[in-house]
Amino acid sequence: MSLPPNALGPRSNRLRMLAALPVLAAQAAWVAGRVPRLPEAAGPRSGRVGSGPRMRLLVVGDSSAAGVGVAHQSEALAAQTARALASDFDVGWQLIARSGATTAGALTRLRQEPPAAFDVALTALGVNDVKNGVPLGRWLDRTDALHALLRERFGVRLIVASGLPPMGSFPALPGALARVLGARADRFDAALRLAIAGRADTVFLPGDIPLDAARMSPDGFHPGAAVYADWAARAAAAIRRGL
Repeated sequence: MSLPPNALGPRSNRLRMLAALPVLAAQAAWVAGRVPRLPEAAGPRSGRVGSGPRMRLLVVGDSSAAGVGVAHQSEALAAQTARALASDFDVGWQLIARSGATTAGALTRLRQEPPAAFDVALTALGVNDVKNGVPLGRWLDRTDALHALLRERFGVRLIVASGLPPMGSFPALPGALARVLGARADRFDAALRLAIAGRADTVFLPGDIPLDAARMSPDGFHPGAAVYADWAARAAAAIRRGL
């Protein structure tokens, strides 16, 4: 008689993970050697666009917020989100993002920034926490601290927190590694959604955008222009609903 996958409990799951570590390590090394290292998008990291009531937008995140996968910031998340809002708002936007940033790294960076005033913050964090093995509880604590800093230091009235993408669908990741990181990203995503549920000033933005190879960047790990456009449109819609 076969048992369901979780029938033997957490200890059995840990043992299976330990047994798989050599395969996962080999696949991770293979990916690191094969995937090209793409630069962050060139171009200004702040701007102003549109007409109507003034909105000050801050985008904070990792390589996906920094526009890795496209050539210019005009094709990346921050500028596209600002343009998507420009028909209704006079949007002043600023981007604070760095490739490889974890949530802890973004928190440190924001603490070094001078106090400023923003109405809305859009965050894009968590993939590096998943990939680097940050424990889920620690990541949630750091996310909560980041959100508190956005409110207290930057006067943010609405936080739009991007969920984790379906990492198991990243074209760059081979089978076992895709399954492990995909399952971990799913757990982080569900926990984030639950943690911010019911907060009047925080909106969860699902990350379930299709990630087929044709829409991804050449490295198979970062968004391409079409994914950024979808993400920006969803973010702009969430911002409109939340204000």
